Amino acid sequence: MISSKILLKNANVIDNNGKLEKNLNIYVVNGKIEKITEGSEQADCETVDCSDLYITSGFVNLHTHSPMNIMKGIAEDISIDNWFNEKIFPYESKLEAEDVYWGAVIAAQEMINNGVTAFADHYFSQESVYKAVEDTGIRGDIAPTIFGLAADYDQQLKGATSFVEKYKGKNSRINLRLGPHAPYTCPGEKLKEIIDLAKKLEVGIHIHVSETKEQVEDSIKLTGKTPVQVLYESGGFDIDAIIAHGLWTTNEDLKYINDNAVFAFCPKTYMKLSMGNGSIYELKDKLNYSFGTDGAASSNTLSPLEQARLFALNGKFIKGDATDFKITEVWKSLMNGHKALKFNTGKIAEGYDADLLIWDLNTANTFPVYDPLASLIYSSDSSNIKYTMVQGEFLKFDGKLKADMQPIIKKAEEIQRKILERGKGRSKVNY
Repeated sequence: MISSKILLKNANVIDNNGKLEKNLNIYVVNGKIEKITEGSEQADCETVDCSDLYITSGFVNLHTHSPMNIMKGIAEDISIDNWFNEKIFPYESKLEAEDVYWGAVIAAQEMINNGVTAFADHYFSQESVYKAVEDTGIRGDIAPTIFGLAADYDQQLKGATSFVEKYKGKNSRINLRLGPHAPYTCPGEKLKEIIDLAKKLEVGIHIHVSETKEQVEDSIKLTGKTPVQVLYESGGFDIDAIIAHGLWTTNEDLKYINDNAVFAFCPKTYMKLSMGNGSIYELKDKLNYSFGTDGAASSNTLSPLEQARLFALNGKFIKGDATDFKITEVWKSLMNGHKALKFNTGKIAEGYDADLLIWDLNTANTFPVYDPLASLIYSSDSSNIKYTMVQGEFLKFDGKLKADMQPIIKKAEEIQRKILERGKGRSKVNY
């Protein structure tokens, strides 16, 4: 539903710090929060009665490969090496632009259902992802993936440049950056070349760094440096950087990292692919981070809230301290994704864009509510999100997605059949 004036009446508001304020009226005008009041209300608005409901900012999915939703469940119960080299990379090598588009569309709908209002994407066929973001109404931060070791590296770099130059600033819901895949797939001067290009284009980067212990060890053997140091010496911390994973960041790496970088932790992937505990549970107070979901072929779901929940539970278990990873800390980290994407979102305050969630916690899975923040983080699921709003537009209304999912699912089934018929090809790189 679209309306130029919307009143969210008598809402209980949880801000980005986890603070609760009750019985507020939020006026949304032309996509922005115009004013927040107590008491009096205007009559010329579309009104949603939020009595006994809770309003929060939407979630940011800080690292995902949205088109991989089309391969959800295609690579299960195998090692991480075989996951990449025997399954994902070979299947991806034969994906077509249409596959990427519909994978991104169904991913966007899953994210909207899970309360995601903006996501940072790292994939190829970037124009297909761009179109999917435009068509679904969600926000996207799109980084074309660049493999420095690929035979067509120069073509990838040229295509990413043209994409940014063509689409930068064209849509207020879409930001762009460059996506060097990783230091180990963009070695030597190629990583610096990509980062220098990002500086010239005045965009940030989105890059996988120190995902596994082996990556760090191999980097030290080959270069004498950790992947974080390689990124630093290539200029990667001079600009806005989304650091995907950083699971095996070292204490020594901390001296290279600054506030330009935001880490995207995806603990469900680390658990599923048996990637180890890494260092993030020990270093989390020294890192600027939020949460991503990685691709649906590894995490299977696109819920940053689920990732945050797993991070907190793993952290308490690994550190042997039930008092750590407090709910307010976890909530602030979830909201931190907004700062990374710079969309004028993430605060329920006048002048901010209205990217909001309306929650019903009066349900069997969350009631009774002693602490609404605890209910959100540890008990809720997508069914508790009654409304998802992006820039003042309801993309989920009264518990139902705005989009008609039947034709989307039908098209996804068709794409799935084609992927299996085509089979595997030859990947451009090896993991």
